[in-house]
Amino acid sequence: MPGGDQEPGRYYVGVDVGTGSVRAALVDQRGILLAFADQPINKWEPQFNHHEQSSEDIWAACCVVTKKVVQGINSNQIRGLGFDATCSLVVLDKQFRPLPVNHEGDSHRNIIMWLDHRAVSQVHRINKTQHSVLQYVGGVMSVEMQAPKLLWLKESLRETCWDKAGHFFDLPDFLSWKATGVTARSLCSLVCKWTYSAEKGWDDSFWKMIGLEDLVADNYSKIGNQVLPPGASLGNGLTPEAAKDLGLPAGIAVAASLIDAHAGGLGVIGTDVRGHGLACEGQPVTSRLAVICGTSSCHMGIDHMVQGHAAFPELQAKATARCQSVYAYLNSHLDLIKKAQPVGFLTVDLHVWPDFHGNRSPLADLTLKGMVTGLKLSQDLDDLAILYLATVQAIAFGTRLIIEAMEAAGHSISTLFLCGGLSKNPLFVQMHADITGMPVVLSQEVESVLVGAAILGACASGDFTSVQEAMARMSKVGKVVLPRLQDKRYYDKKYQVFLKLVEHQKEYAAIMKGD
Repeated sequence: MPGGDQEPGRYYVGVDVGTGSVRAALVDQRGILLAFADQPINKWEPQFNHHEQSSEDIWAACCVVTKKVVQGINSNQIRGLGFDATCSLVVLDKQFRPLPVNHEGDSHRNIIMWLDHRAVSQVHRINKTQHSVLQYVGGVMSVEMQAPKLLWLKESLRETCWDKAGHFFDLPDFLSWKATGVTARSLCSLVCKWTYSAEKGWDDSFWKMIGLEDLVADNYSKIGNQVLPPGASLGNGLTPEAAKDLGLPAGIAVAASLIDAHAGGLGVIGTDVRGHGLACEGQPVTSRLAVICGTSSCHMGIDHMVQGHAAFPELQAKATARCQSVYAYLNSHLDLIKKAQPVGFLTVDLHVWPDFHGNRSPLADLTLKGMVTGLKLSQDLDDLAILYLATVQAIAFGTRLIIEAMEAAGHSISTLFLCGGLSKNPLFVQMHADITGMPVVLSQEVESVLVGAAILGACASGDFTSVQEAMARMSKVGKVVLPRLQDKRYYDKKYQVFLKLVEHQKEYAAIMKGD
């Protein structure tokens, strides 16, 4: 906690709902994290590609962690509350009670998770329309967006869910409603996952074309007709009921929310970089790219490759004996076996395409699968370490592919800002610098997503004049990792192989579909 020589502090609470847990932090005006708590949340997979959660379970976890982080704090010093969450779909009836999103009729499970791929048929049909709104999501809609999931509910659960539904929320917006009683939606959620346009609003013709004309009724009351920018103050702040649940004072400012990855971006991308010699200094914020290294981008792929290897039990035992994580052990093992060459050169004959669960960006192709080329008969710890390295490199090549797609569309990126779990892994960070050829900025505060959520609360409180001011004041450079440009030629070659992998996969699929 801050020392007594300071003026009375102003504190903000950030709550982050991830895939497997809810986390909360108490953050001060300088962006320093003063208290942290986390709580696991339940997930259900009733059948393949169906992933569900419970809004009641998630809210209960939010209450547990928030109470923990404000314990012993003078409530008058808590100025604002911000939420971020995965872009999962929450379904409530007209009285705001949970409705089932499953064939079992279990209304407790009323959330279709972000990674759910049940609506494959529906998204194919939506993409065949080639409606103009699709240009705002890269030309092709992902199965993880909300329109195909809504269509699936209408076609598959008409009586038990669709006809009874009164409200469809993105999870971040559900949380801000639960805290304030205000059904306003965040511009972030609606633009990114629902086809809303900041300039034009909803497009009636799209919803009618895909068979969801019922949502147009009552001025889109079921999916949102009041839309606010992230950080805007909602209603009269925290309701007395929610205040009691969360252990916070009633009436404190509650912000319009953000999707979790965007909160990470908010927590890092506005960092004051003066004095570090970076190309983005003094340039528009659009020269910076925030890379949020959480569940959706990398954890699942790396875990899958490492845990499925024959040498994994040996790795676990050795890492435990050293009181290390398996990834810290693998990093040190790679340093042992690299000899005189740079560590990245160990994968000269081993290449990975990491899209085991389809590709969201920039290809938006849910049919893509993972690929590995260059396997040998050996299955020892050296072999596992090199496979792990190749997977880390593949994720960094995926980042390079996204950057190239952005630059082809007119963006000019010079600097990466990394946050999230894997930004704590030095190998992962260095590979991103080397493979993209760009410097990587790490924040002083590693929990950037929680800082981003707290920044929302700070903006809603009125303590800062703008989101930009709050970002600059509450995020600071911790470390800059520079690319090893002497290795550029090697990574350029590997990147060419990386692109060939997806070309070949598409060719194989075409052959198997042919007569």
